[in-house]
Formats: sequence, structure tokens, C-alpha cells
Amino acid sequence: MTASSNVADRAPRADVDVIVVGAGLSGLTAAHRLRQFGSTVAVFEAASRVGGRVSSAEVDGVHVDLGGTFVGPGQDRILALAEEVGVSRYPTYSAGRNVIRWRGEHRRYRGTVPPVGANLLDVGRIQLTLDRLARTVPCGDPAAAAHATEWDAESLGSWLRRSRASAAARDLIAIAGRTTWGCEPDELSFLHALHYIHQAGGLSSMLDTEGGAQEEHFVEGSHEIAVRLAAQLGPALRLSAPVRSIEVTDEGVRVSTADEHVTARTVVVAVPPSQRGRIDFSPALPPVHTQMAQRWPAGVLSKAYAIYERPFWRDSDLSGQGLSDTGPVFITFDASPARSDGPGVLLGFIGGVYAREWDELPEPERRARALSSLADLFGPRALDAVGYIDQRWGAEPWVGGGPTAAPGPGAVVPYSAAVGAPVGPILWAGTETAERWTGFMDGAVRAGERAALQARNILASSSTDHEQTGAAR
Repeated sequence: MTASSNVADRAPRADVDVIVVGAGLSGLTAAHRLRQFGSTVAVFEAASRVGGRVSSAEVDGVHVDLGGTFVGPGQDRILALAEEVGVSRYPTYSAGRNVIRWRGEHRRYRGTVPPVGANLLDVGRIQLTLDRLARTVPCGDPAAAAHATEWDAESLGSWLRRSRASAAARDLIAIAGRTTWGCEPDELSFLHALHYIHQAGGLSSMLDTEGGAQEEHFVEGSHEIAVRLAAQLGPALRLSAPVRSIEVTDEGVRVSTADEHVTARTVVVAVPPSQRGRIDFSPALPPVHTQMAQRWPAGVLSKAYAIYERPFWRDSDLSGQGLSDTGPVFITFDASPARSDGPGVLLGFIGGVYAREWDELPEPERRARALSSLADLFGPRALDAVGYIDQRWGAEPWVGGGPTAAPGPGAVVPYSAAVGAPVGPILWAGTETAERWTGFMDGAVRAGERAALQARNILASSSTDHEQTGAAR
């Protein structure tokens, strides 16, 4: 044996195979799959809890999902993961008629598209056009679309005006935009909107309850999936441990918090794009990556839950689903527990321009305004809530907003590739990096599984290199 081989044999070994930064659904999925592959992991989470953009609470004994809530057909990976860890699901209540408060009038209707007078045909025209254009944008590679530069240069709002959409169609798309991206149509790249619609299977798939992305939710709650994944990690999971720096070394990576330095062959960074800039990378990431983190901000979306002794709206043959052209709550769902004799729960979304104002209010005023919105839709009994809770995702320091990134005009063509493209041993996860169902819980799981496979390939490659070096000696 030569002196050089002795030096090679004494080369520093990594503390673990893979480090995962972020214990949301995506990071936890990556860690879970890597452990199933036989790899060792360390997971660092900046917050004091796991879950990222999924969270839960108990209000008067009633469970509510404060973050990601619904699942539907085609979201195979989150459904498979939930089944794997033993979290069951039940249908979102949708029997009866929906309600809409529109231009000062109240109406009841069935189906997805509400009655908006003579403008109903124009609403259908806009939806069909968006679906048709969206199908021309390649999933996972929006910059490759034939009209990518043109569509990225304008906002969803400007396209609606250029297409001579009626005021009703513009307002309905605005409601969908506030719920989907947490922003106004004028703030979102039209190319990003089209890509998002395509990878979700179309507007109907994205927005519908029955047969759509809101078809079911989890009995134990979506956050319970994260909790059960985290429980399997044991001491490999560190909470309240923000990662300060990631250094690429000859052996792999060195990840540092305020209290710890850990080495690994590769690292999976599973945080929202806007949060990547809080980590010091050495050497510095290519400029396109740092610029992307600045140009892909999180949206602003909040949720309010009102708890009632029983779901009183069902007495009037109402589904609990409502739309309003005024705020702060502009869309609602029946989120009552699965048992029919249980309490009633109304979920209201507050997003975009409404959330920016509402989020700044003290809790008593937020509650009063949210319940007032519910009363506008379901009558004065909605004011008599026995419990209430809200969640302002824009106030979460380690999330920064929600439900997903909302890149503005001109930010997709130059930067979309940097959202998920590895940088040496640095891999990316998070729902924004998924090629299908990006922005949804299913996208988070898909991205985590893809990152785990990428990490496994890196580990296999380094193992092969080491064996070849040993054979040469």
C-alpha cells in the first residue's frame, strides 16, 4: 500500500449521505424516500414545527387545516403518501346549491360557473381560451412554449383586457387568481398562469370540487401526514435550526446552523424560492439563481375558519360553497368534519388585495370582518360562531406567504429553469419545482420524490468513483 493510498483512505467521510433543508411536505418526503433507499439523512427546519405550508389547529375540539387542505383526482403522489402513513380522507361536502353575492345581489346556483347574467357566455369563452392556450405550454418547461416571450411579457390581467373579457369574466378570474396564487391578475405573468393551468389539468380540474382539486380532504388533516413522516426521523430532524450557510466542498457539502456543522455528499433545499436568499451559498450560486429568488415572491393568502354548533346552511339546501365580489372573504367551502351529526365549519379564503389590508388588522377586527362576509353569503346565523381561527401566511417568517410563488411579468422565461435546476451537489425541492401539480400538496410530494432520486444518483455515482479509485490503487 502506498503513502498516497493511506491519505485517500483517511479522506474525511461525510456525517450523513444527504442533508435536507426544510421540513415541509416536500423536504419530509425527500428524507422519507432516501431512508427507504438506505441512505442516512439529516433534516434541518427553521421553524419550531414541521409541515411548512401545511399546518393545523384544534378549535373547540374541531380540527382545521390552516394550510394546504384539499386533494383531488390525478394527485396520485400525495394520495399514495397519505395512504402509506395511514391518513384517511373524506369527500368535501358539496350537496345542495352554491351561493354568490354579485353586484349587490344574492343568487343560488349549482355547478362551478356561477350565474353572472348575460356575461355567462363570455366567461365560458375566456375559460375555453385559457385552457386551449395552456395546453401549448410544455409542463415543466414554460420557457419552451412557442409564444413564451410574448406571453411572459404581459400579465394575466393585461391579457384579459386585450381579449376583451367582460367585467364579470375579469372579476371571476381575479377570484380564482387570489385563491390560486394569492395575487391580483395584473401581478402575475400570463405565461406562468398558462403553465400552472396546464400542469393542473385545466381550469375545471384546478377549480372544481367534485372531480376537481377540491374533491376531498383528510380526516386527520394534511398536517398529520407531515407529523407522521417527521416522527420516523427521530433525532435526524432538527427543529428551530435555520440553515445559515451551505458550502460546496471537494467531498460534497457542509451545511451550517448557528449551533452545528454537518457534512454530506449532497443537499436537498426544500424551501420556497423567495426563502433561498436567506441562505449563504459558498461559492455563490450563479446569478440567475439569486435573481430568481428575488423575482419569484410568494403570494399573499390567508384563511379564516368559523365553527358552529351545526352546519346550519345545509338546512336551506346550501353546500357551503360561496363566491363574493366583495371582501375580505371572497370564496368559501364547507369544511365540517366527516360525521353528519358534528359541528359545522365554514372555511373562507382572503387573498391578494383583500389580504394585504385584512392581515394588518388586530384579531378581533379580522374576526368581525370575516364573519360579516360569511353572513353576507349565508345569512345572520353566520355571525353566531362558537369558535374562530385564522391563519395569515404572509406573517409566517419562514414561509413568507402563500399558497405558492407568484412570478410577475418577465420573470418566467429568464428564471424558470433555475427553480429546479441542480447546482452541483445542491438539489432543489418544494412544490414550485414540480412538473405536475406545482403549487399543490401533490406537487410538493412529487418534487420531494424527484429530489430523492437525484440524490440517490449522486450517491451512486460517488460510490462508483470511489470503487474505481480503490481498484486503481
